[in-house]
Amino acid sequence: MIVFINVFQVDRSDQQRLVDILTKVTGEIVSKAPGFISSTLHRSTDGSKVTMYAKWASLADYEAMRQDPAPRPYLEEALSFATFDPGMYEVVGEFRSKTTDEKSPPL
Repeated sequence: MIVFINVFQVDRSDQQRLVDILTKVTGEIVSKAPGFISSTLHRSTDGSKVTMYAKWASLADYEAMRQDPAPRPYLEEALSFATFDPGMYEVVGEFRSKTTDEKSPPL
C-alpha cells in the first residue's frame, strides 16, 4: 500500500471551491480507478489549505490513474488558483485510542 498526501495552498476565498472540485473528481472518477483504496479530504480551519490523504494498492496503480485523461480538467482548474505540495509515503505505524475495544488491523 502507498499513501499519497497532497497539501494545497489556496486563498481563503477559494477554499470551498477547491474542496468542491476535489470532492467531485475523487467521487466520480478517481475512486473508480483500479487500486484505489480510500481517501480523506481535509480543510484547514484558517481557510488557507486543503489536504487530500489517499491510499492506493500500489504506486503503479496511482501512476496509471494519473495517465487517465478524465481527471485532468479538474486538476488544471484546481491549479489555476491553488498550489500544491504532493508526497508519496509508506505507512510505518498506525495508532488508535487505548480506550476503545477496537483492535488495529495489521499493516
